[in-house]
Amino acid sequence: MKTKIRNIAIATAFVFGAFTVNATGLMNPELMGMNDRDLEVEAWMLNEANFDSGDSKTASSTVVEIAVSNPDFSILVDAVKKAGLVDALSADGPFTVFAPTNAAFESLFSQLGIDGIKDLSAEQLTPILTYHVVSGKVMSTDLSNTKVSTLSGDNKLKVDISDGVKINESNVVAADIEGKNGVVHVIDKVLIP
Repeated sequence: MKTKIRNIAIATAFVFGAFTVNATGLMNPELMGMNDRDLEVEAWMLNEANFDSGDSKTASSTVVEIAVSNPDFSILVDAVKKAGLVDALSADGPFTVFAPTNAAFESLFSQLGIDGIKDLSAEQLTPILTYHVVSGKVMSTDLSNTKVSTLSGDNKLKVDISDGVKINESNVVAADIEGKNGVVHVIDKVLIP
């Protein structure tokens, strides 16, 4: 019952756009390898009500199940299904998934001049989707200004924490949504390798 209530709370947080950031240590320059002048903290990061300090040992959903349970990830779920990545992302992992919202996909479709996922093949989707996945469980407190390898091969993501948290040109709008096989960070643009 506790797990079911927690899953409902996570889904509700997504629907209402709540930030579920575990920001413990964000203000510790020693952990970040930075001095005080290098880190600008946004006001929402200082509000403890926005932080989820959930224990990952109690997380019962995979990163795929987290996406499926949130209607704002329906396009991402359709893309993962079409690319045949459901089983891979449901495996033990751990994985860090930068999950674009439906609005992020709609913006990409508009830029590409297509109607949606139906206009893309599995071969086109696979490198894009695997570019959103990093091996290992990377929490917001683990981030630094760096580049990280993805599951799409040699393509790396640029992480910039100098003004909020950016992954390439995308903003992280919610972070540290823990699952039993990794963590999901919500982003506002689709990442293109």
